[in-house]
Amino acid sequence: MAAEPAASMSSAGMGAQLSKLVLGLLLVIGLIFLLAWLLRRVQRMNPRGTQVIKLISSQPLGPRERLVLVQVGGEQILIGLSGGRITPLHVMQEPVHLPDAEPANPEFAQRLMELLGKDHKDKP
Repeated sequence: MAAEPAASMSSAGMGAQLSKLVLGLLLVIGLIFLLAWLLRRVQRMNPRGTQVIKLISSQPLGPRERLVLVQVGGEQILIGLSGGRITPLHVMQEPVHLPDAEPANPEFAQRLMELLGKDHKDKP
């Protein structure tokens, strides 16, 4: 008879430890999500238009090599990136102006359906 109360007390102790473990785990996971949410909020508050260094264009040359055109203040610099090395290649005398991209079509889904409909009409 003395063995039964000891067994029930040990299972009660295990249940209490398990509940503390689960509660602690949930607290840590909640803290991670809270910090991720705060990080996103802080990043949105930093206006990107006020940056001094801007990436103008990037062109991959190989798996680890890339040409990058950056603007620092009023000067544009062509930089080569390769395997952990950054090499300034050329300082542009005149800034390079990229053609403006076409604005996104807000009726994309409608246009896509039209194109898909034309494909189905063309097929016998």
